[in-house]
Amino acid sequence: MPEKIIQLDRSVVVAADVEASKLSDLVRQTCVVEGIGGYKVGLALALEEGLPRIVGQVKEETDLPVIYDHQKAGNDIPAMGAEFAKICRKAGVDAIILFPFGGAKTERDWIHAAQDQDLGVLVGAHMTQPEFFHSEGGSVADDAPQKIFTIAAQEGVKDFVVPGNKLEYVQKYTDLFDDILGPGNFTLYAPGFITQGGEISDFAKAAGDRWHVIVGSAIYKAVNINEAAEQMTKQIR
Repeated sequence: MPEKIIQLDRSVVVAADVEASKLSDLVRQTCVVEGIGGYKVGLALALEEGLPRIVGQVKEETDLPVIYDHQKAGNDIPAMGAEFAKICRKAGVDAIILFPFGGAKTERDWIHAAQDQDLGVLVGAHMTQPEFFHSEGGSVADDAPQKIFTIAAQEGVKDFVVPGNKLEYVQKYTDLFDDILGPGNFTLYAPGFITQGGEISDFAKAAGDRWHVIVGSAIYKAVNINEAAEQMTKQIR
């Protein structure tokens, strides 16, 4: 299991939610930008083109890590974790994102399966969309993220996905990780910026020392992708 998924303490992770025909160009134009930390690829590309091919496209252009987001992995029966991890490792993925709402045993077993395959593990538990918690009209218990994050930390996870557009919760989770792992011993990853309302400068104040912002359309839909990536990384320097 890698000690650090991304070597930088702070970076922009590019969410590569583009057509396969545009993926190589996206990576080529952004991987040379100082402050780009890696690439997150999702299930749309994996299902349409195959995960090995997609990972291969990225790695033809850069040595930066590829994080696979299966949207949302970690909810099937415990035994499926090993199958999932083997497929990701064979495809060349460096790290995976789990959102394990399927119970404590499933969470532990999927984490262990990924660790056994030497994959980095990012665990999320709070999504960016509205009406998520029961108190907001949703179906997820308000204390579920704390339970999920606590189990993950106890199982050796030090990388966590938090909602960048919900700052009051980012601070809450930062305090939780400080208590369990110690200040500076964890890394946060956050989507939810630009189009979903989050501000990187505000997130930085709540996120501790090590964090990475996940940015997609604000980069890949830009007229000048390289310039957009430069503008994003300037906000974290």
